[in-house]
Amino acid sequence: MRLGLSSPLKHDSAEEWAERQVGLGCSAVVFPVQSNEPQSRIDEYKSAAEKHGLMIAEVGIWRNALAADEEERRKNLDYCVEQLRLADHLGARCAVNVAGALGERWDGHYKANFSAEAWRLTVNMIREIIDRANIRNTYFTIEPMPWMIPSGPKGYLRLIDAVERDRFAVHLDIINMTNSADRYFNAEEFVDECYELLGSRIKSCHIKDVHLKEEYTFQLEECAPGEGEFPLRRYASRMNELDPDMPIILEHLNTDEDYIKYAEYLKEELKGLYKTL
Repeated sequence: MRLGLSSPLKHDSAEEWAERQVGLGCSAVVFPVQSNEPQSRIDEYKSAAEKHGLMIAEVGIWRNALAADEEERRKNLDYCVEQLRLADHLGARCAVNVAGALGERWDGHYKANFSAEAWRLTVNMIREIIDRANIRNTYFTIEPMPWMIPSGPKGYLRLIDAVERDRFAVHLDIINMTNSADRYFNAEEFVDECYELLGSRIKSCHIKDVHLKEEYTFQLEECAPGEGEFPLRRYASRMNELDPDMPIILEHLNTDEDYIKYAEYLKEELKGLYKTL
């Protein structure tokens, strides 16, 4: 596996960006430049990654392509297409977005997110993005969410079958799918289920942790690696079995200091699994 950070960390040049990532033991990165920035800047960071042997794991999108407002939705769809084309230009493992929400908040939890209409819109949205981007060197992926399509591995398989596009693949965030007592208390079995069902379709992964609060009702909270109870080494080991180059990206921390601290924790916890440069 290849460890990476969702943060570019503070830097003043593409060279410094790449050097800092390598210096932390990372061999995969999330690309820090967007498709609407100058081509020269995109190529500068691409070259720095190549020079230092850094795999470009992901190009992030993070827009609601199911937005109710038609103008916003079309704008977001166009951005999805351009970010996917950027990923193709870079030879990134994938471009990643969430399916989107049928409500005011772009990633919010709404009953309508699981409606038949949401399913139809999601399938058509993914097809449109892939068809318009006309990619050859990357994949479009949807990050699973606790309250959004897809919220589990079986739902992801169903979505893949419905979309019917070779360039649609899997982004795995197993903590986002830990949304029930069964998945929390039987986490190792859930890791194995994701491994067995999604397998070689997985192109990139996120890593963090989850903690069960001692309060009523059942309340899970995302937390930094080691601050929760999820079997992170089991997760990383199974992903490494699928692909020794599988990128596993640390995310959702607040400061550079936090990223450095928990990257060091993961390097120790996952010793023998991750590649260094």
